[in-house]
Amino acid sequence: MQICILSDSHDNRRLMEAAVREAKVRGAEAVLHCGDVVAPSSLLGLKKIGLPVHVIHGNNVGDLFTMHRIVQESGGLLHYYGQDAGIVLHGRNIFLVHYPHYAKAMACTGEWDLVCCGHDHRSEIQSVPNAKGGRTLLVNPGTVAGLGAPATYVLGDLERMEFAVYDVPIDAPPTPQETPVHDP
Repeated sequence: MQICILSDSHDNRRLMEAAVREAKVRGAEAVLHCGDVVAPSSLLGLKKIGLPVHVIHGNNVGDLFTMHRIVQESGGLLHYYGQDAGIVLHGRNIFLVHYPHYAKAMACTGEWDLVCCGHDHRSEIQSVPNAKGGRTLLVNPGTVAGLGAPATYVLGDLERMEFAVYDVPIDAPPTPQETPVHDP
């Protein structure tokens, strides 16, 4: 199973959708968002792409009431967990959290196959030694919004546990809500 991992979209709906569209073309079957969505309405465009989205909040929480309403109205495509989440996809135990220091600590426990985070807008994939004598993959996809760093996301294969950072195609066309209106 291929997954798209992203974080720190900060309301940049166009780049977030471009990343998810490209990841879907590359074979992604689900999206993990590691926080800082900010306005929940920015997730609405992902519904039309049709992949399940697992999302947590970060330090820029946004409107939680609206987040819950949008999730309830998503037909099961959007899953919101709050501060962090432990989920299972393709038989892999995955932990989502916004903060890298918290993510590294969770990776060190050995309870998770994959730990994903965001916050610092720096993309990085590392293998962390864990308390059980093995290694846990720690993935930070950077910022899909391109704030202070290139716009990036991660595409990963849960069967082979292989992950790579991709640049978001920044020449993606505007979404319908961003199409400029010209007065006659």
